Amino acid sequence: MLPVGIVQSMAYSESLFTALAAWSLYAVLTGRWLTAGLLASFAGLTRPVGAAVVAAVWAAAIVSYVRDSSVVRDSFVVRDAFTRDSSVRGRSVPALDSAPFWRRTLGMLLAPLGAAGYVLWVGQHTGQGPLGYLDVQAGWGNGFDGGYAFARFVADKFTSFPSALAGLGLIVGVALVIWLYVICVRQDQPLPLLVYAGIVTALALCASSYFGSKPRLLLPAFPLLLPPALALARLRTSRSAWVLGGVAVVSALYGAFWLNGSGPP
Repeated sequence: MLPVGIVQSMAYSESLFTALAAWSLYAVLTGRWLTAGLLASFAGLTRPVGAAVVAAVWAAAIVSYVRDSSVVRDSFVVRDAFTRDSSVRGRSVPALDSAPFWRRTLGMLLAPLGAAGYVLWVGQHTGQGPLGYLDVQAGWGNGFDGGYAFARFVADKFTSFPSALAGLGLIVGVALVIWLYVICVRQDQPLPLLVYAGIVTALALCASSYFGSKPRLLLPAFPLLLPPALALARLRTSRSAWVLGGVAVVSALYGAFWLNGSGPP
């Protein structure tokens, strides 16, 4: 049991991390690579899941390099065709990525500095080197077991009837999260968003942390909310207001119930 003073001083950084991640991804999608790398570095200093932002930046940069190489190759093919076939005259040659190569490379190098620096700092203070961070996480009961602990937690709910309803609700909730990600893929969301949301979701669901933390760990996976947001945007304003208001009320009641009870199921 932690002292009251320590509990009251604890604060979570998901809101700050989500803001940094969102703006980093926006910078990637708009070609602002230096800004994207810097914000990804700050996100890594905020939470360990900052690795998801780094992966998104790297994935986008690698794809841009591949696209550049294919464009260069295709441009030579078209240029050579101009000298041999008059039927291709007037065909436009694809342009290279508007961002210079060095900006993308520097953005990639900046992105992991925050997470790497934090891990090294923790290792220095624990005296365990780079593995000191893992020791600290293990002390809090955090780890990655592929979802084994979470599966056991859900399975234990089916040992009695009242708790079986909670177990069923958990299965439905996990299925809903996975379904939303599948919709994101089918809607052809940009690669950085898919990489980021996929890693955040996988880390949240497959970590061996306390279950009460999982909804909080899923909060930064905001790309999962884009399909519902798109659906709401197609409704009339009045209907959207009723839907959002109803969800807000249900969420408030749910939070108040478990806050004053034994915690989430």
